[in-house]
Amino acid sequence: MPFGQLVIGPPGSGKSTYCRGVQEHFHARRPHARTVHVVNLDPANDALPYTPAVDVSDLVRLPEVMERLKLGPNGALIYCMEFLQQNFDWLCAKLEPLCTDDAYFLFDCPGQVELYTHNDAVKELTQKLDKALKFRLAAVHLVDSHYCSDPAKFISVLLTSLATMLQIELPHVNVLSKIDLIERYGQLAFNLEFYAEVLDLSKLLNHLQDNPFAQRYKKLNTALCGLIEDYSLVTFSTMNIQNPDSITRLMKTIDKANGYVYGGLSEGNDSIFDVAVAADFQYTKFMADNDQMNEFMIGDDDVDEEWD
Repeated sequence: MPFGQLVIGPPGSGKSTYCRGVQEHFHARRPHARTVHVVNLDPANDALPYTPAVDVSDLVRLPEVMERLKLGPNGALIYCMEFLQQNFDWLCAKLEPLCTDDAYFLFDCPGQVELYTHNDAVKELTQKLDKALKFRLAAVHLVDSHYCSDPAKFISVLLTSLATMLQIELPHVNVLSKIDLIERYGQLAFNLEFYAEVLDLSKLLNHLQDNPFAQRYKKLNTALCGLIEDYSLVTFSTMNIQNPDSITRLMKTIDKANGYVYGGLSEGNDSIFDVAVAADFQYTKFMADNDQMNEFMIGDDDVDEEWD
């Protein structure tokens, strides 16, 4: 049962840098814990900052598709992902030898938004990975934190994140990336926690009043904010890829989303929750009785070693 992450997000959000950073993080801190394999699924990414364990460019290349089929970059990218999905056996053959007990996978995906809002290629690909190799994946959706400096763009990001969550159908972790660079884009109207927790979108609407263009679409923006709040699904974790502690905190969130932290407690096709019920929650009771539950969820150095 290999675990991993489907790393998605718009172009420039730092997906490839994130994959390299996470791989180096585990290799440097706890190389015995898990072997991280990065899989490049972006046929347009020709400047990889890491050495991929599997590279989709060996199967299909974006420039060749554009030239042969006379397609633009967006159409060609969708074609490439659909071609990969149709040739899943090739990907499966590449991944299967890597699926050792300590293997952990990072799938570096293209940045085209359409692939995650209404096209089914990526969703069907993850479903096939689950069926063929029993992959347990979480979608990690990176968003550049500079969007927080513009209320209108941030509302757009929230809506895109919500649409992606509903389309991909995976456990989902939204991440504000590059928070170490956020001050370069001006002072935020609210503190970072406001944007991470999506506390009260009506306050963002008030800040749109100074924008004449946004004022014309006040009712539309109000309806969009209401839609986002009605679902109550979108929140963000924060990340500075240069900070090891920031990566550790984010990985703990992702490990709970894809089930990696519960990996040893699954049996057959039963979920961790079924096993916990059958065991009368003895594991949880043990942690509570020994006053370790808070440390387990938050983590100090000793607990960090047990986490992996």
